Amino acid sequence: MRAVVVDGAGGIDVLRIGEIPDPEPAYDEVVIDVVAAGVNRADLLQRQGFYPPPPGAPGTIGLEVSGRIAAVGAEVEGWSVGDECCALLAGGGYAEKVVVPAPQVMPVPDGLDLVSAAALPEVVATVWSNIFMTAHLKAGETLLVHGGSSGIGTMAIQLGVAHGARVLTTVGTKEKMEFCTRLGADVAINYKDAEWASVVNEATNGAGADVILDIMGAKYLTDNVKSLAYDGRLVVIGMQGGAKGELDLGRLLSRRGSVIATGLRFRSVADKGRIIAEVVGHVWPLIAEKKVLPVVHSMFPLAEVAKAHATLEQSTQLGKVLLTL
Repeated sequence: MRAVVVDGAGGIDVLRIGEIPDPEPAYDEVVIDVVAAGVNRADLLQRQGFYPPPPGAPGTIGLEVSGRIAAVGAEVEGWSVGDECCALLAGGGYAEKVVVPAPQVMPVPDGLDLVSAAALPEVVATVWSNIFMTAHLKAGETLLVHGGSSGIGTMAIQLGVAHGARVLTTVGTKEKMEFCTRLGADVAINYKDAEWASVVNEATNGAGADVILDIMGAKYLTDNVKSLAYDGRLVVIGMQGGAKGELDLGRLLSRRGSVIATGLRFRSVADKGRIIAEVVGHVWPLIAEKKVLPVVHSMFPLAEVAKAHATLEQSTQLGKVLLTL
């Protein structure tokens, strides 16, 4: 089958289309004929050699797809050949077919087209597991989302609003500010024009944010802790701003705050299955009602995977970048 092959680690020039063996399902897996695959920042890191797949996962890049069931393992129930679906992967999405554990497969939400469904699994599972299952965001609380125009950011804003939270977000351009406000953010902050922590303090009358979803890591650690409300929860899911920072334990203690660092890719199938079940139960109805929708910035055919990666690296996109097959 056709797949994106990576010749060593490096820039977009290491990406090419090649042939790899078709996957075969184990007893508890399904094979999906891929229609579209999501492109994520983790994919860029894997291409650069910084984020290898977990043991046993396909070496091919790609953490989410949509498509149709092509084969079903002997003990899989609830799925049949031809069913439309989307799936959360540990790897393998940039290919014509992918094998995936059955608990990580989801139906396409009612009313959503099959291609757009590829924009959902990674971002929705990330946002739901971190903001709601881990940080327990409640109606009436304040949520601060860093990188609000990204795939994860656009989903976090929408789900926060849908659950009655007040949402603040940081972005890098005026266009992105306006875009996030249209999505429902109460306050959008251009971190290039203002000290975002001061704006958060002013916008919350000094109370701070109850939950902060952070992709920056070390660079934002001090200001994130400074911006926490009493009993606030800082959830770190990325290290775009570095891995090592100084933590003000005094400030954290005075606010009774929590700092939580989480990841999704290396979780067990059972853990991912629990997240997927909650996503289908809680988020899919919101998508069917059009209260929450995937935001797709652009689509590229598989052969133009280098352009897709370049688009994400330029950080100008609003929402998700997809590959289509």
